[in-house]
Amino acid sequence: MICGVDEAGRGPVMGPLVIAAVMVDTDAGLKELKVKDSKLLTRQKREALAPRIREVARVEVKVLSAEHIDKFRTDDSLNMLEAMAFAELIEIMSPDLAIVDAADVVEERFGKMIMDNMRCRPEMVCKHKADVNYPVVSAASIIAKTVRDGIMDDIGKELGQPVGSGYPNDETTRSFLEKWIRENKDFPPHTRRSWRTAKEIYSLSSVTRLTDWTDNR
Repeated sequence: MICGVDEAGRGPVMGPLVIAAVMVDTDAGLKELKVKDSKLLTRQKREALAPRIREVARVEVKVLSAEHIDKFRTDDSLNMLEAMAFAELIEIMSPDLAIVDAADVVEERFGKMIMDNMRCRPEMVCKHKADVNYPVVSAASIIAKTVRDGIMDDIGKELGQPVGSGYPNDETTRSFLEKWIRENKDFPPHTRRSWRTAKEIYSLSSVTRLTDWTDNR
């Protein structure tokens, strides 16, 4: 059994980090679906593929809220949080082979972080661009992105206005945060307050137009 794991939402200033694991006995069905890295697909195409992936593969998802991320980062790194979540899903799947998209600049280090948090011992492939080069990881990226998009839509409904993708280079997200901070003198729910970007926004909250946003990847 082959398990692919990937995430969506590592860098945004708003919203959750979503990790998805997809397991198959062969990736032939995924190749027939022509799965690709989610970033190479439109939202419409991702949403069309997600239920078809679930038909041919076992899928598990873990959602880490902005609040959980902030709390964890008081004592440890985002890489460790992600590695622990990857490990949890791989444990649930218990595959023979696990292929993961490396979050760390050093592939081997991230793979070891995952293995250190697991009892099962699958063969591990931890590579940059795994979501491009391995169909089972491409499928996981599509599932993770689709789930996260739906959550961001729900957050917008909860807060009464569109919030965009949560990434700081998203015009809708920027405009929403600027307006909310001016009106409420605080961040809205689901903001990653520990992010450098968030702190910069807060310090400039009286400015009508914020510039020089930086992603806290």
